[in-house]
Amino acid sequence: MPLRSKPRSLAARPHDYVVVGAGSAGSALAARLTADPSVTVLLLEAGPRDTKREIGVPAAFSKLFRSDVDWNYDTEPQDRLGGRRVYWPRGRVLGGSSSINAMMWVRGFSEDYDDWGVAAGRGWSWESLSPYFRRVEGVAPEVLHDDADLAGRQGPVRIEAQRSPSAHTAAFLRGAADAGHPVVVGNAADQRGFSQTQVTQHRGARFSAADAYLKPAARRPNLTVVTDAQATRVVVQDGRAVGVEYAHRGRTEVARARREVVLCGGAVNTPQLLLLSGIGDRAELEAHEIPVVAHSPEVGKNLRDHLLSGMAVEATEGTLFDAETPAQLLRYLARRQGMLTSNVAEAYGFIRSHDGLALPDVELIFAPVAFVKEGLVAPAGHALTLGAILLKPESVGTVSLRSANPFDKPAIDPRYLSDPDGRDRAALLAGLAECERLLAAPALRERTTGVYVQPVGGEMLTAAERAEATLVDNAQTLYHPVGTARMGTDGTSVVDEELRVRGVHGLRVADASVMPTIIRGHTNAPSIVIGEKAADLLRGIRHAE
Repeated sequence: MPLRSKPRSLAARPHDYVVVGAGSAGSALAARLTADPSVTVLLLEAGPRDTKREIGVPAAFSKLFRSDVDWNYDTEPQDRLGGRRVYWPRGRVLGGSSSINAMMWVRGFSEDYDDWGVAAGRGWSWESLSPYFRRVEGVAPEVLHDDADLAGRQGPVRIEAQRSPSAHTAAFLRGAADAGHPVVVGNAADQRGFSQTQVTQHRGARFSAADAYLKPAARRPNLTVVTDAQATRVVVQDGRAVGVEYAHRGRTEVARARREVVLCGGAVNTPQLLLLSGIGDRAELEAHEIPVVAHSPEVGKNLRDHLLSGMAVEATEGTLFDAETPAQLLRYLARRQGMLTSNVAEAYGFIRSHDGLALPDVELIFAPVAFVKEGLVAPAGHALTLGAILLKPESVGTVSLRSANPFDKPAIDPRYLSDPDGRDRAALLAGLAECERLLAAPALRERTTGVYVQPVGGEMLTAAERAEATLVDNAQTLYHPVGTARMGTDGTSVVDEELRVRGVHGLRVADASVMPTIIRGHTNAPSIVIGEKAADLLRGIRHAE
């Protein structure tokens, strides 16, 4: 059933839990908690309900950029990217970023989660988290494969094979195989190689975290969802979080929590809200005249993100440039098939930038369309895009306050390519060199004209000059910020291994901000898993059932 906000009288009552943010983690958390009818949850979402038509149409996701369902962030100027500000879309709507993303379901490597286990205890290792992935995933029959360890999954998140993948994507995967790369099933036990993307869709339409969790829970009387409700401060009394102050329809309201407050705003909004609430570095808080509730110097620090640098080459025909033709529109509306079902990033592959590495540090990503200028510019004609993604950046950034005004956007400074040894830059350049090699392979070369859409005029440059221009002028985020409320057992982390905020009782964080390291994959899947695990922690359950 459609999810609607409950009456204000219900929101005004005290609840057992107040959850801030109805994104990937928050949706899972709220739904799992309210499966117990004795538990009441108030879920606050700053954005509107997810009724915007483009949300459901997979290929239309970039039309949601800089819209009313996007926080519409821009970074601070990036010195190593020519002084450019980089656009950061973040979902401000039911479902959060899962309602505006490219729907890629890419778990990452088991070793990534074992790194979490080292930082935050065995409960965050792959052995402990893999049952949560199995609990979450609802896999359509057509994606089942013995190597993928997916058989029999009936979880809430729908995962499908692409309904109408492009012939260009098949050619790309053939080219990768011809170039010596293995072609493997996505999310297999060994993901080293190239895969066609598995997507969070249901019958050709987007399937967000709100679709998976909140809409099935909509009839529960113990779940109250309030949209257009922006949290402005965690209310702390005598060292304990007792509620959340929020703005709603021109009024300031306070939601009271009998048990705990859980922040699920993501790697930008969660540290911002912690700082606004007096939880952060003392010097930063005092500079904004915010009373210090808990001195926690790492709030907003440890920011890492996946940087993508892509090149696009003109193609002759058959790309997503034709996705909005009358024939494709009719095919989508009548049968939920055709180009509009594309998630755009239809294939990807994991590679090593040099032979000395045990695991991949670069991902290549392919789109049968010109995805240029951060997705903010519509393609002018047929083209193919191939990009390199830095998977394990050593560069570290920050999220900080511009002011004590909760409606001022925070300062986001990922400090891309700022690592002192230059390893991040070297890895991306190696990835771009492999992009060049694949574009020159017969399987793709015969489908392009050789004229570059990005970088413009790239065919007149050497390969090294093209890589430099692509990196400096066109690199963008892959939308995976993490780490700004790091979890750990070391005592200096923002949250402990049970996601409890250090220095404040009754307050937890459950979203991508708690990730101690960034994964070699895409962050929607582990964010949902964090929400699931948080629900178990609140219920006193140590491991997935």
